[in-house]
Parts: sequence; structure tokens; C-alpha cells
Amino acid sequence: MKLKYVGLALTLLLLGGYLIPESPAIPVKGASSKDWNSQTFWYEPWGPSGVHKGIDIFAAKNTAVIAPTPMLILYRGDFFKGGNVVVGLGPKWQIHYFAHLAQIESATGLITYQGDTLGTVGDTGNAQGKPPHLHYSILSLLPKPWLMDTSTQGYKKAFYQNPIEYLTAL
Repeated sequence: MKLKYVGLALTLLLLGGYLIPESPAIPVKGASSKDWNSQTFWYEPWGPSGVHKGIDIFAAKNTAVIAPTPMLILYRGDFFKGGNVVVGLGPKWQIHYFAHLAQIESATGLITYQGDTLGTVGDTGNAQGKPPHLHYSILSLLPKPWLMDTSTQGYKKAFYQNPIEYLTAL
């Protein structure tokens, strides 16, 4: 009987993640689609990563990076290639990854709302010496196998969502 309730609770939790409304905003204050190259998602070759699993949104250094949707901040800190990063869990069980930040302003464990400042655009990590930008990736915790293809690392497309489609679809 107890197992039945645990299963029901997990099902409700899973469904609840899909019920949270979202209409995402571009995660760099004042940015538009002109501030990224629409061909860079899954572009190859992309150094040791093989393919580029996100987009780079270019802006002046220290421009505010904002939450594109409500999310729970899971991690903030330094991550080798990403430099200063923030990682958040948003609606529909999607992980949002913000990298190369000059400064981090959000706290781990904090629930943020759309438009809250997470940090500022920078050039940390492997972006040192390059124009300041935000690397933005979205990773689904629930795979979408129908998105897989035969491109390099195409099996990972079951997990990585194209941020351009995400930002323009809703």
C-alpha cells in the first residue's frame, strides 16, 4: 500500500513539472535574436566538446543575465570550461545552463522568477580572450528519443533542446 502512494506521489510530481506555465524570455537583458548566430546550435567541430550544444548570446560585458523562466537554482560556481556558471531547474523538467558569467548574483537553492538577475555577461572559462557572451544550453531530464539523428553526437539530441526554438516557440 505504501509503495502505491509513493508511485502516485512521484507521478503527480512529474506531471506537476509539466503544468508550470512558461513563456520564456531571452536570458540577456535587452538582447534580441540579432545577438546570436542561429547556425551555432549543434555546430561542429567545436573543440573538445565535438558539437556546440547551446547558443552564444553576445552582449557588452556586465550586461544582466536574467532567468528566462521560473526556476530553482541547483548550482552556482566555477565549472572548468564554463567559467562562472549558474544551473537551474525550470518547468517541464529542463535544466538551464548559463556559462561564462562575469559575476554570479543568484543563490543556490533559491527559487527565481522570470526576469530575476542571475549574473552578468562575461568571458570566463574557455571564453577568455573572446568577446563577452552568455553560453545558454537547455537539457531535458526526460529524454525525447524522436529528436535523435545520425549527426555527430546525434543521440544527445534526445536530451539537449535547441535554445533558439525554445525562445521563439512560445
